Amino acid sequence: AIAQNEGVRLLLSDSTNADQAGHSRSERSVGKVLSDLFAANEGRRIVTACFASHVHRVQQIADAAIAQGRVIATLGLSMKKNVRLAKQMGLLDIPDDRLLDIEEVRDRPPGEVCVISTGSQGEPMSALALMASSESKWLKLDENDTVILSSHPIPGNEMDVSKVIDGLVRLGVRVVHSGISDVHATGHAKAEELKTLLSIVRPEWFVPVHGEYRHMRAHAELGRIMGVPESNVLVCEDGDRIALTDDGLIRDGRVPAPYTFVDGIVGDVGNGVLRDRQVLAEEGVVVVIVTVDHDGRSIVTGPEVITKGWVYAPEAEELLDECRDVVAAGVRASLAEGDADLESLQRVVRRSAGKFVNERTKRRPMIVPVVMSV
Repeated sequence: AIAQNEGVRLLLSDSTNADQAGHSRSERSVGKVLSDLFAANEGRRIVTACFASHVHRVQQIADAAIAQGRVIATLGLSMKKNVRLAKQMGLLDIPDDRLLDIEEVRDRPPGEVCVISTGSQGEPMSALALMASSESKWLKLDENDTVILSSHPIPGNEMDVSKVIDGLVRLGVRVVHSGISDVHATGHAKAEELKTLLSIVRPEWFVPVHGEYRHMRAHAELGRIMGVPESNVLVCEDGDRIALTDDGLIRDGRVPAPYTFVDGIVGDVGNGVLRDRQVLAEEGVVVVIVTVDHDGRSIVTGPEVITKGWVYAPEAEELLDECRDVVAAGVRASLAEGDADLESLQRVVRRSAGKFVNERTKRRPMIVPVVMSV
């Protein structure tokens, strides 16, 4: 009513499910499904995974567990923290004698235990992913366990979730997920609900947000269908800056929005470092060490070739000998031409070793030349 009376100049609206027809299911319906699943898995330990921020879903899981006489433990830092805070704020109703630490439930009979865990999106180091790979220090899952993924993969996370499910199935775990059971109701409005919002708000300008580019495009089309002029709909990319002025909505340049990779205490890691690490991981490294005399007339020692991740040295001595010969020939030729500058010799070593390695093995490991003079 406020929107209709006062008018809305700009609407920014979630686009995640804009390409999904119809209406989303009610959150209330999930509680009944969870209760039925808990009853059907009597005698088995149940591990449930959901978003740690979805307090209402945590309450539904807790209600189903308590109704079956189970105690509850949380697993995963964000889940433990959110449950504790939600209880303190009165947003979550779980009796204290039913909420135990994970250490207290490991030795209880399986049918008395429910674990609420993080990892519903297959995050590699999440509690559920560690259980799926048998790397969790808290729980070891087997054929006596049931895992309920009370969520739906966010677009882009499908492969990670699939990997976790496969890992659980390999352990003999019974897995229930949104693909086979109604254990999740989306929090993102579908097309008909988005159209209803647009019809109520009737914005002058419309910017679809939150979702992949295809979702925002689909949402933009819904805006057009609901009467927003096509010229008044802006589909933006990460970093786009927009300004709402008296004259309307305009694109106002861009701001830097790159990925930030945190590496220990160093902080952000640059693209160059990441490229080096990728080469090291995929191709290995070849270190070539040569010592020349200070007059730049001859090789004193070397070349010595040290490899990691390129070839297995004990089984490739002949290949390494050839590499030494090729590098030595290149260095001697450079010295004979009077080019004894250490930086120039390093380039010769890198070029000759790199060419040999690529021609003989069709690999491109990182070549690290070390040239010294004595």
